[in-house]
Amino acid sequence: MHNKNKLNSPYLLNTESAQYYECSYSCDHALVLVCGDEKFFFTDGRYDIEARAYVHRGVEVIKAQDLVLSVCQFVIQNKISSLIYDPLYTSVLDFERMKSLLSGIELRAQTNFHQELRKVKTNEEIEKIRRSQKLNKEAFKRFAEFLQISEGKNEKELHFWAQAFLSQNGQYSLSFDPIFALNGNGAKAHALPDETSILQKGDWILFDAGIKYERYCSDMTRCAYFDREIDFFKSQTHSHSEFQKIYEVVREAKEYAIENLREGMRAKEIDALARSVIEKKGFGQYFTHSTGHGIGLDIHELPRISPKSDEIVSEGMVFSVEPGIYLAQQIGVRLEDLVVIKNGRAEVL
Repeated sequence: MHNKNKLNSPYLLNTESAQYYECSYSCDHALVLVCGDEKFFFTDGRYDIEARAYVHRGVEVIKAQDLVLSVCQFVIQNKISSLIYDPLYTSVLDFERMKSLLSGIELRAQTNFHQELRKVKTNEEIEKIRRSQKLNKEAFKRFAEFLQISEGKNEKELHFWAQAFLSQNGQYSLSFDPIFALNGNGAKAHALPDETSILQKGDWILFDAGIKYERYCSDMTRCAYFDREIDFFKSQTHSHSEFQKIYEVVREAKEYAIENLREGMRAKEIDALARSVIEKKGFGQYFTHSTGHGIGLDIHELPRISPKSDEIVSEGMVFSVEPGIYLAQQIGVRLEDLVVIKNGRAEVL
């Protein structure tokens, strides 16, 4: 992997996703300094041997007890005149120390600069996300088969089993803590499992989950009507006519947005595609979040597909399309696919 864009100043990285992107290795106590084509991985003795074994060729590993001090000494010794850092991920303590130790050196705050560097994915990255989503879909299918024999289990139990099916008993890490919600609990967009909520015939299920393949995330949301048979990938039929209508509106909104989005559109225009369908059907006030988000090494990356985002989508960007309608204490419906901009249009991964 490599940067597709260059920053005009050395930059400091303190998130594991950014470190992995630059060095093919990360750990929970490291700083990475990137100076043009040169990269320096600062870590302590706990990770020194492993880091030297796994960083890609050309990355220099520097063992240090005090990472901030060591980075600052390196900057001074190498006469670096300015340093870019991300204020979203830099603690006040670390910033104050750098400011004190690097007197006379310009510290340039750039929010989310590294996600900006990697928001257009390489073909290799796209294929890893595609593989991740394929594995995710297979896990959804296996979990659906399990649900058919799980009547009487509560949400907390089923949340636990969802994790097992997604990870394939530990083979894969999860992109995030999955969401498994029944009926009115699904009206909370990021619902926590409720042990008093028991799976029964006639329940409505909302399931949002993803795994990681070679560090790259997947993400998908499906809904299903539980009639002791369940298939997340078939069109659903709810016994309640109003809830059935809501499901069809959300499905139409997702499909309309995917079919009509184009390279060169602003993210807020893509959001408006999905939102317009829901608003026209009278449910606009119940669509309470953005239409989508970028995905890659992090579950939430750029671009943000929101009503406020002026970002322009371009070839190679990967993001979710996930409209939803939520009626408090009654039902939540969200449907989510991942798309990549390819040949000017959206291709579902």
